[in-house]
Amino acid sequence: MKTLLASLAAVALVAAFSASSCFAGAWTAKEGGYYEKASFNFYYADKSFNPDGNRRDLSDHGTFTDHNLSNYFEYGVTDSLTVLNSLSYKWLENDNDLMRATAHGIGDIDLGARYRLYQSDAVGVVSTQFLVKIPGGYDKNDPLPLGNDQYDTELRLLYGRSLYPTLPGYANLEIGYRLRAGDPSDELRYLVEVGFDLGKNFFTRAKLDGIYSIDNGKKVDGSGNPTTTNNFDLGKLDLTLGYQVTPAMGVELGYRPDLYGQNTAAGANYSVALYFKTP
Repeated sequence: MKTLLASLAAVALVAAFSASSCFAGAWTAKEGGYYEKASFNFYYADKSFNPDGNRRDLSDHGTFTDHNLSNYFEYGVTDSLTVLNSLSYKWLENDNDLMRATAHGIGDIDLGARYRLYQSDAVGVVSTQFLVKIPGGYDKNDPLPLGNDQYDTELRLLYGRSLYPTLPGYANLEIGYRLRAGDPSDELRYLVEVGFDLGKNFFTRAKLDGIYSIDNGKKVDGSGNPTTTNNFDLGKLDLTLGYQVTPAMGVELGYRPDLYGQNTAAGANYSVALYFKTP
């Protein structure tokens, strides 16, 4: 389903949902401010997207699961510069008629920085973000590798705008290019996000998070992990419902189905998270 039409249709679907106003992508943290979210995630797939974008059973009647504990952290170095980090500990299983493979350990680690280029009440906020993905302590030749075992670098442009006073929320758009070392294809990455307050203390958020392969990587995928293929497209709808327990802490429930793609797993992720931030 490598067409912009599919992407635009999914964007329209996201716009029909509600989304979160507590934290959004283009904005930078205040100097000394922080945001940290710890979450437990469960991903399950018994289907995959074939090269034509159609869903099919995983090979040999298989199922793939990824249980992981993840942590995301941001810190404001200055009002205009925010640094970020994300990492996870994974428990993977690929079970089919021919074999059962398991693996656990630290997955890939993201290190990045976001810089605010411009902000005004009339226009909104424009930022740029640089990110480096570092492979975790695993080998890509493992029966069930935790990642591609290679470095990525990404440059992203972000735009955010408050929807007040018309609506109690915000909108956020992102576009970026990810350069991937080794075999995997480079990627065009895009994100559309909206968020709203739902009365006192409740909020909701929706994102269309997409990956479009440049198809310049090696075509052979021999990994036992169906989510680490070399040339794939993927569009995910990320829905969140949150509750602000105190001005500095809250909880979130998330559901993230894979909507469309090519050459990768087709499943869904369920999550529960606890976040802390500067009041």
